[in-house]
Amino acid sequence: MRTDLFDFELPSDNIALRPASPREAARLLVVQPGCGVEDHTVGDLPDWLKPGDQLVVNDTKVIAASLTGRRISRETEPKIEATLIKRVDGSRWQAFVKPAKKLAPGDIVRFGNEGRVCLLGHLDATVEAKGEAGEVTFAFTFHGPALDQAIAELGAPPLPPYIASKRDADEQDAADYQTMFAVNEGAVAAPTAGLHFTPALEAKLKERGVGLHRVTLHVGAGTFLPVKVDDTTEHKMHSEWGSISRETADALNAAHAAGGRIVAVGTTSMRLLESATGEDDVIKPFADDTAIFITPGYRFRAVDILLTNFHLPRSTLFMLVSAFAGLDTMKAAYAHAISTGYRFYSYGDASLLFRNESPQ
Repeated sequence: MRTDLFDFELPSDNIALRPASPREAARLLVVQPGCGVEDHTVGDLPDWLKPGDQLVVNDTKVIAASLTGRRISRETEPKIEATLIKRVDGSRWQAFVKPAKKLAPGDIVRFGNEGRVCLLGHLDATVEAKGEAGEVTFAFTFHGPALDQAIAELGAPPLPPYIASKRDADEQDAADYQTMFAVNEGAVAAPTAGLHFTPALEAKLKERGVGLHRVTLHVGAGTFLPVKVDDTTEHKMHSEWGSISRETADALNAAHAAGGRIVAVGTTSMRLLESATGEDDVIKPFADDTAIFITPGYRFRAVDILLTNFHLPRSTLFMLVSAFAGLDTMKAAYAHAISTGYRFYSYGDASLLFRNESPQ
């Protein structure tokens, strides 16, 4: 499909720079194909679900993936900014860097800031390779838990570029940019639909008879990359690692068989569930990379309802929600959201989308 079909104009005033407080006070746009839209708040979510429905949340935890350092292997020492995007093994990470043209294989970058202590006070990495998309593979001098500690001490929250371009990250972001479900470290971007949840909302959902299950998808920085090609068939997705336990898969399959609906909290949970579901519509245990790219025409096999934030124009995520609820439906919903002041992106408001059962 043509990429420009997924374009729209978004005023900068609609981009949220801080989350709602309390979190469930964020606005919620309910979108039912063929039924128009309704304005609510996230706190109303239990009213839209039925006993037996099953929420699926992503329990990944965002690491301090934004690192600043200098190239030290040559005469000049230019400043290097790196955002870790994917762990390769115990000592190697892939990263996006600025300015990438300043680095070549074999160069050494020393990460660390004066006045901050991390083991020996800094963290060195050798540029092992540069990829076609501009990503760099770093081989760090530390390994395993020692490297994790170094990154945690020297890194900062990797705020999305549309927020980072407007303000610096601060201590509040360390809490704001983490969901209440976050336990498994490995993401470099938050599964932002989960940011709306609080213990009080979880308790209301339980009282409603709605189940809650955890899966893990370590979100990569590729989620922020624009689609630069003119046709979606030419776009290459970055892979991300995810897992679904057998216990969770069995519970969701049993709920589906009993008439319950599966509600994906976020596009990350949705992409993982769809990756783990076969043509027989059965969810299977999963522990692997996924680079699933969902566009209109895709047949959804696992997810019935999607809770998600509002996404970038021409992004793979806007393509996904258009596949789920219908392109015309989502264009109309976004036009309503923009005109009525909904807040967009990671710290913004949410939408509750019901699957379009009509052919697209």
